[in-house]
Amino acid sequence: MTTQEKMKAIVQNRYGSFDALEYGTAEKPTPGDDEALVKVHAAAINFGNLMLISGKPIFVRTEAGWLRPNKTLNPGSDVAGRVEAVGVNMTQFKPGDEVMADNLAGGSGTYAEYVCVPENELALKPANVTFAEAAAAPQAALVALQALRDVGNIQAGQKVLIIGASGGNGSYAVQVAKAFGAVVTAVCSTRNIELVRRLGADHVIDYTQEDFAANGEQYDLILCMGGYRKLKDYVKALLPKGTFVWAGGNLKGLFETFLWGSWATRGTEKRVTNLSHHSNQDDLRFMAELMKDGKVKSEIDRIFSLEETAEAFRHYAGGHMQGKVVISVIEDSAG
Repeated sequence: MTTQEKMKAIVQNRYGSFDALEYGTAEKPTPGDDEALVKVHAAAINFGNLMLISGKPIFVRTEAGWLRPNKTLNPGSDVAGRVEAVGVNMTQFKPGDEVMADNLAGGSGTYAEYVCVPENELALKPANVTFAEAAAAPQAALVALQALRDVGNIQAGQKVLIIGASGGNGSYAVQVAKAFGAVVTAVCSTRNIELVRRLGADHVIDYTQEDFAANGEQYDLILCMGGYRKLKDYVKALLPKGTFVWAGGNLKGLFETFLWGSWATRGTEKRVTNLSHHSNQDDLRFMAELMKDGKVKSEIDRIFSLEETAEAFRHYAGGHMQGKVVISVIEDSAG
């Protein structure tokens, strides 16, 4: 009988606090016919990972398990690393390829030394991008792209307001909006003004000094990536045919958008909606090309080791990040 090879990994056997994230060992996975075994160099933290740890809101337990995880849970989804082995049906990738992915469809598991990723979730990592930068991008960059392009129907020359512009998702949204030729106004705190300007914002509103809903400006597209304001404030700041997209921030904003969006825009041509993000190979390749061309860069707030994953989540939950929080599994992930 063959003994299953072990690897270092974060394991979670219960919902609750970040103490539920334990640094230990797990069985090294074996790729299926349509999967690649990826040696993980770096992973990242997203809001969805936080929900898996807490088990809140309750709908996140529909697949993971109602009272406790159905199996040992590893909540990581974003990953960058090298392909170590491929399944028999794999045609796009080979061992040695440097790749990046949002592994939500593959069952997460990226806070570990190895993870299996479906072929249709993978994209090649640009050679001029570090593993840490690549790991930071997949989910957040796709949230930004899909919110702006697919839901917001962004057009060149439009006035776009991005709320939460300095955070993990927002830092990509500023750059993606500029890549599409929009005129971007970024909302952030005083300490992040220089950051969002460096990312390409044309105008900056310091929310500690100015209220975007009270200054009389209106926008073609408003993207909420953080914080919470009443829905009427967003609607007020839209141009007559403008669109508001909730793509992150306080969950109260999501429920208000979903429940009251049509009522809040009644009698107008304004639109209120929210994003349902989905991992997508074509979109990931699109973002990888923007990163390769230097049009989009990953802004990294801090890098933690795999052993420090619980501490990394405590830092993330504290808010006010400048970009993404990354988990380094191999020391060369930043190089």
